[in-house]
Amino acid sequence: MRGEREQQQVMMFVVCPEEMIPMDHPIRAIKKLADSELRRLSPLFDSMYSKEGRPSIPPERLLKAALLMALFSVRSERQVCEQLNYNFMFRWFLDMTVNEAVFSDSVFAKNKERMLKADVSRAFFNGIVQQARHGGLLSRDHFTVDGTLIDAWASQKSFQKKDKPDDDTPPGDDSRNADVDYKGEKRSNQTHGSKTDPEARLMKKGFGKEARLSFSAHVLMENRNGLCVDISVAQANGTVECEEALKLVRREKVRGSRMKTLGADKGYDNQKFVPALKSERITPHVAAKKHTAMDWQTLRSKGYEVSQRCRKKVEEIFGWMKTVGGFRKTRYKGTERTDLCACLVAAAYNLVRMSKLMAE
Repeated sequence: MRGEREQQQVMMFVVCPEEMIPMDHPIRAIKKLADSELRRLSPLFDSMYSKEGRPSIPPERLLKAALLMALFSVRSERQVCEQLNYNFMFRWFLDMTVNEAVFSDSVFAKNKERMLKADVSRAFFNGIVQQARHGGLLSRDHFTVDGTLIDAWASQKSFQKKDKPDDDTPPGDDSRNADVDYKGEKRSNQTHGSKTDPEARLMKKGFGKEARLSFSAHVLMENRNGLCVDISVAQANGTVECEEALKLVRREKVRGSRMKTLGADKGYDNQKFVPALKSERITPHVAAKKHTAMDWQTLRSKGYEVSQRCRKKVEEIFGWMKTVGGFRKTRYKGTERTDLCACLVAAAYNLVRMSKLMAE
């Protein structure tokens, strides 16, 4: 028998968003881990706000909205707020009732300085890593470091001579960007700079690749389960990878790690980085070049072979952050704001991995 479409609209109904989420959905474990850390950060949130005035949007809600952007590949804060109008899963994750009004996307920009000043994203990321450490998911001995380039929020046309006046633009149609011919013009970071984002630097990934305005992102990974234990963002240049790697290593040792080995690719095989690791009493497991700074005894060891196999897992972190997490190109200007976004995307990656590992 052919069914007929119901013409009468329901005037009133009762719905609970939590009942609409499947019990075996991974978002439940992720929410539980995130809420546990946000409760721990409650005193920090109290210190960020005044005791007087109009109540603001809870900072926990803003942080979890940023996590949703990374978990579900949402491109902007505006799209998150738009989905809150009809996406019950998003409302449930942010602890919003069905009839609660959706906040404006301008709230993110207004609270950005407050978040930066209190370094909330870094504290949240460190708390998630600490949960993994207490759960026995992290290795305390063997780690891997690597770096990648993140496209800056600036166009190639903004990369102009540093002594060029701001109003010195080529003639053209005011309704569109002016056409610029860079053929034959030599441009470098010493003579040129981005007018949109002065901290961005022109850099390319390798030979034969195009140069782009970029930032340099660096990850320290533990080798047991491939979790990200630290992350940093810096200006891109030829030497920043080794400098940031040493900074991440020293930060991890301060947190009490017994770091014994550190894996890395060929870009770290030089006479500056390898001896610096040895001075920290860490055995370098760096992929060897033709003229290597590594000693042959380490290269022939069984542990070196294992580290080289585990080293490939760091690419999974970068791959997830760039494809799913939307961190291939930053949405913010400057290293400080880009680092804030990097911490939240890395925390989202860890939460996804931890939810699966704990279920196993």
